[in-house]
Amino acid sequence: MASNPVHGLPFLPGMSFKDSTVLKFDAYFQEDVPMSTEEHYRIRQVKIYYYLEDDSMSVIEPVVENSGIPQGKLIKRQRLAKNDRGDHYHWKDLNRGIDITIYGKTFRVVDCDRFTQVFLESQGIELNPPEKMALDPYTELRKQPLRKYVTPSDFDQLKQFLTFDKQVLRFYAIWDDTDSMFGECRTYIIHYYLMDDTVEIREVHERNNGRDPFPLLMSRQRVPKVLVKNAENFPQCVLEISDQEVLEWYTAKDFLVGKSLTILGRTFFIYDCDPFTRQYYKEKFGISDLPRIDVSKKEPAPVKQELPPYNGYGLVEDSAQNCFALIPKAPRKDVIKMLLNDNKVLRYLAALESPIPEDKDRRFVFSYFLATDMISIFEPPVRNSGIIGGKYLGRTKVIKPYSSVENPVYYSPSDFFIGAVIEVFGHRFVILDTDDYVLKYMESNAAQYSPEALLSVQNRVRKREGPAPELENKQTEVDPGVQELEVLIDTIQKQLKDPPCKDNIREAFQIYDKEASGYVDKEMFFKVCDSLNLPVDDSLIKELIRMCSHGEDKIDYYNFVRAFSN
Repeated sequence: MASNPVHGLPFLPGMSFKDSTVLKFDAYFQEDVPMSTEEHYRIRQVKIYYYLEDDSMSVIEPVVENSGIPQGKLIKRQRLAKNDRGDHYHWKDLNRGIDITIYGKTFRVVDCDRFTQVFLESQGIELNPPEKMALDPYTELRKQPLRKYVTPSDFDQLKQFLTFDKQVLRFYAIWDDTDSMFGECRTYIIHYYLMDDTVEIREVHERNNGRDPFPLLMSRQRVPKVLVKNAENFPQCVLEISDQEVLEWYTAKDFLVGKSLTILGRTFFIYDCDPFTRQYYKEKFGISDLPRIDVSKKEPAPVKQELPPYNGYGLVEDSAQNCFALIPKAPRKDVIKMLLNDNKVLRYLAALESPIPEDKDRRFVFSYFLATDMISIFEPPVRNSGIIGGKYLGRTKVIKPYSSVENPVYYSPSDFFIGAVIEVFGHRFVILDTDDYVLKYMESNAAQYSPEALLSVQNRVRKREGPAPELENKQTEVDPGVQELEVLIDTIQKQLKDPPCKDNIREAFQIYDKEASGYVDKEMFFKVCDSLNLPVDDSLIKELIRMCSHGEDKIDYYNFVRAFSN
């Protein structure tokens, strides 16, 4: 039997030889990795088997443990198409150093085994020189040993820990953020731990300051002072800063009273420290002068409120209330004065100083209300005078002439006496006479009046009590109506055996005479008489009421009260 040229095997028929003959090639292909930041492509090594029995091929990738990639038989045994015409790969198409495409993947054949080399050379095929198998860069990177970072130390950390354990420097600082919108000045306490050079920042909370009482602003940690240039974009919010990103750390010599520090983007100003910290700086650095700095802000001087010019509406006090509050309130009243002087009114008879001849005979009744210091003016109507009488001025405070608007001076009871000139809103009035109550008030409050005012009262009293004899005997023409009224009043006074008090009757009528005009409504007049039990049904009283009637609705209660003199 002849010998087989392959491996010296004995000669066998064609089918029996090819039945057990397989050609083996080493190859690899490149696979893209689009979803990884550590690798862009991957090299996968495979074995290509060619079966001479039926010209079929298979591709197998050796299984690598924990690779995470499905491996093993990539292409099962089959005849593989070589082109679009339907031709299949033949063992004559295989060689070293060539690229073959199978199902869209390009495989690079780099070498073959010894049996395949001998077989192809025996068939007259010239083999290319073998190539070096490409290696996967990511797999080779993982084979490298892990890098160990060792922080260089130029001092003994254990000695520092044992020496400075439980020794803490305490600083008092402020963060002034008043320049920003809604910013404020807040107080903090900075702790510096000497045992490991770490820093802790606590906020000083005040009661009812409206802030959550969280314990720490910055937890205990080392604070970098100077960073390297490439560390500006370092993701500090995720990773801790190591010594490779920091050129210099904050140390105890950086914390001094009167110095500003920038930590976590905030600038803290240190204004004080505790006694232990002062002693430490004196022994360690030789700094003995660390005085406390006053950081309290002085309140600005209060701005003086200046009232705007008086607008002329209402009283000065009423207009000024618009400047004190958004919703103005009524000026504060003297309640004690109002209670003591309730329903007390001083009445005066005055004449108008005017160059107009028609105004010379006009008479006015001034009513001064002691409870509110207000004045009202009433002009009694005179028949056929051509002037409409009635209310001349409602209740109001009257400012003296030549007084400033900012500090007005109002008329007081001491300014009213016989002969005094009262200027009311540009009109001048001369006081001619007063009622009996004014005379009593001036006598009881003589300290308020000037000697001139008291002298005028004394002269008035003398004229009433002792008239001159020549005036008594002087025959004058008297109005018949007035003479008849005087006779009727004298008759009533003689007939009344137990007359009521005249002052009580007058005060009762004055309550309803708000304008101090001397007249009241007829309906109100009878109500007051009924309340005082006055004999209005008597024939003489009825005649007196008729003679005191002023028009259809008014009654002159001045002359009516005279009939009840006691």
